[in-house]
Amino acid sequence: MKVYIFGNEDLEFDNKAIKIAKALENTLEHCDFIYIKPNQDLPFVCEEEVVIMDTIEGIEDIKIINNDQVKNISLEKRTTAHDFDLGFQLKYLKKIGKLGKVTIVGLPMAGDIDYLRIQSILRKLVAQDIQGS
Repeated sequence: MKVYIFGNEDLEFDNKAIKIAKALENTLEHCDFIYIKPNQDLPFVCEEEVVIMDTIEGIEDIKIINNDQVKNISLEKRTTAHDFDLGFQLKYLKKIGKLGKVTIVGLPMAGDIDYLRIQSILRKLVAQDIQGS
């Protein structure tokens, strides 16, 4: 299973997913981390199932955002092309039918990282992927 990792290594408030993925890289079988650079085109357009890990502003604990909840992602005010963030892109791809099932492992900006919980979540997603559900 591919897990797409979003964030910016240079920004402390936005690099948790990168840190976690690097720490867990060799601990999960059947789990490949794909690092997406800021402003990089999304490589998963038209994939049937997508798993994303990213930092999310406004949450206090790890949150799983499932396919049906993508439409509820709040969008920031956009004034330039650089403002079209992941949330906007996901909603847009869903709208035009270019994105299948999405699961987002959302990480809070503040607080400690619970590596064991994230590892458990990813193991469960890998098991579901292997079973085809």
